[in-house]
Amino acid sequence: MPRDEAHGAAPLLRPGRNCWRIEHAARMGFLIDGAAYFRAVREAMRAARHSILILSWDIDSRTMLVPEGANDGYPEPLGDFLNAVVAERPDLRACVLSWDFALLYAFEREWLPVVKLDWRTHPRLAFRLDARHPVAASHHQKVVVVDDAVAFVGGFDLTQHRWDHSAHRVDEPLRHDPDGKRYGPFHDVQALVDGDAARALGELVRTRWRRAGGAEPPPLAPADSAHDPWPSSCAAHLTDVAVAISRTEPAYAGEPGVAELRQLHVDAIAAARRSIFLENQYFTSNVIADALARRLADPAGPEVVLVSHRTECGWLEESTMGVLRARLHRRLIAADPHRRFRAYCPELPGLAGDACLNVHSKVMIVDDDLLTIGSCNLSNRSLGFDTECNLALESRGDARVRAQIAGLRDRLLGEHLDVAPERVAREIRARGSLIGAIDALRHGPRQLAPFEPAFSPERDELIPDAAVIDPDGPLDSDRLVREVVPVRVQRPLRGRLLALGTLVFAIAVIAAAWRWTPLHDWLDVNALVRLADRFDDLPATPLLVLAAYVIAGLLVVPLTLLIAATGVVFGPVLGAVYALAGSLLSAAVVYAIGRKVGRPTVRRLAGARLNAISRKLARRGLLAVVLVRIVPVAPYSVVNLVAGASQIRLADFLLGTLIGLLPGVLGTVVFVDRILATVRNPGFVTFATLALVAGLLGGFAVLLHRRLARRDRAATPAGD
Repeated sequence: MPRDEAHGAAPLLRPGRNCWRIEHAARMGFLIDGAAYFRAVREAMRAARHSILILSWDIDSRTMLVPEGANDGYPEPLGDFLNAVVAERPDLRACVLSWDFALLYAFEREWLPVVKLDWRTHPRLAFRLDARHPVAASHHQKVVVVDDAVAFVGGFDLTQHRWDHSAHRVDEPLRHDPDGKRYGPFHDVQALVDGDAARALGELVRTRWRRAGGAEPPPLAPADSAHDPWPSSCAAHLTDVAVAISRTEPAYAGEPGVAELRQLHVDAIAAARRSIFLENQYFTSNVIADALARRLADPAGPEVVLVSHRTECGWLEESTMGVLRARLHRRLIAADPHRRFRAYCPELPGLAGDACLNVHSKVMIVDDDLLTIGSCNLSNRSLGFDTECNLALESRGDARVRAQIAGLRDRLLGEHLDVAPERVAREIRARGSLIGAIDALRHGPRQLAPFEPAFSPERDELIPDAAVIDPDGPLDSDRLVREVVPVRVQRPLRGRLLALGTLVFAIAVIAAAWRWTPLHDWLDVNALVRLADRFDDLPATPLLVLAAYVIAGLLVVPLTLLIAATGVVFGPVLGAVYALAGSLLSAAVVYAIGRKVGRPTVRRLAGARLNAISRKLARRGLLAVVLVRIVPVAPYSVVNLVAGASQIRLADFLLGTLIGLLPGVLGTVVFVDRILATVRNPGFVTFATLALVAGLLGGFAVLLHRRLARRDRAATPAGD
């Protein structure tokens, strides 16, 4: 029986199974694209009297919520706006919680957000980074709650590269970052609710804030019917409705995991009779693919429409998440004998090449009877590993709710097809098919183009399974090594020795060219050495070298590069002395900074995952320092900073650094010196010496590899 005829059937949304709570909302609205959402959330926060609570995956204090100008009497950038609103109202407090993103993302995000949103702001504006989740997981909920009276939930973060009008003009002049750099068209969806649903979301944010270690948040605001922060720019599409809140939360620190969103998607797909409409950034979940494959194989199953982008963002995602998506797409095509599955990407006139609109939304609509909007991607990690939050709405036979659920789908399709939503609705009714209606309307310059993700057998062979790239739970380190480095390609020593031999051969070719071609006239090594000798003769040379190492350490310049340069300039003996002295001084300075600022600040700067190093350093002391110097696990300066925050003894730190660096420093400067000698004076002796040094380095690598391998085998339980 179709769900619209099943008014008396049991509800699909059930607390404890596929949702946390079902709460009443006097109003519910839908905001499509950044121009609508950012204006609405600014209006709501401007009206705040008691509390502003923000959960985010990313936040940027420089974000212009209304780039054309809000003209509301407050500063335009987000951070200054929040600070001004809080400072103006003595009873208002704001709590902002964002993912503790680690140093890896430093160049993609605002630098030192804790300074701009906490240290430099009003005391009643508090900012925290959330690291309370398993290794490799992330905090991904996107929720804003104002006065516990209005709440926004969806795919938007209050950060850069999110704002856009629904027209998605390629030449939109307002779509740029604080540096004036343009970014491409961007599409996302947000929902907002009031009433008890908003208060429940306020409780959710407070729970997450406490778990992240924040100070006690403001208490729930007293109900005040006279105060209404609902934004005037947003219409209420529904009134007097029951709204479900569904979550994903990984098990962590004794707290059980929550997989309500996984169950919600599986239940909704199983209940579908006519159509499943999915608009989502990712499609890599094996659970979702299995559920869809079962329905596509059913002769009476529904149509499935997936709207996403054609290619992933950047080569890394294309080579990982893109491969996983292509695998699932092929599975669904094979499981679809009735041709009821179709993937589309929104094409825009003027975009170069195969580019499509950047679809970032997370929306599912089933049979006009069920709607869910939130932060949850159709990925394994969103359904079991990251923190996520969605709102869900079920019609239960209510015609007005069904009309608004269908109306949102028609608005989204109308935007992508550049037609009025009413025309989309007429085509669906006339053809009795969602796919048929889309295909009938997709003939303009702006359209939904069918696509099949490119499948590369070469990439498919190299990329491990989804449990590694897109995990649904904590990663097992042994499995990670086995998946990423399969047994058949685990030949690191032979490969490294071959590479070393190739390097020696290349040096020999260069030396021959230097001796018997005009190459030596183009670049005079002797002149370079004379320049280095003049630098060596300066009385302040030792101080200059030490200062250079300290400055390079503060700038996180690779240590190996510095050591090699020192060997070139000063030779193997003095170069080794300078390199060791400079490395130790640089380590001590950065260590002192880490010790001074303390563990909480280093956690904010370096990230909780990286700071797991500090626990090992503190427990194992000297031995741990020696190990991380011989086998680096992170940039040299980062380890120094974390070591200082871990309170390891300075003597153990410096001695371990000296012991661990000594083989590498000596090997590097001697190897560099022999390379220069071979280039300058090619002959049997210089080649033989270079080969000997290379052999010693290779032998050391073999010895180290075998020692670590024996230790790993001894530490691995039998049968693992």
